[in-house]
Amino acid sequence: MVNITIANPLISLIAGILILVIPRLLNYIVAIYLIVIGLLGLFGGHLR
Repeated sequence: MVNITIANPLISLIAGILILVIPRLLNYIVAIYLIVIGLLGLFGGHLR
């Protein structure tokens, strides 16, 4: 599993670049991010 401390800034950087290039992606990126964070919050402790 990728270390969370490395993954979050990297995902944020990639998302920021994509939003600058294609602003319409903002809705999808935010939605996917919120879904992933929600799932990690709910099931993160149970996946180990």
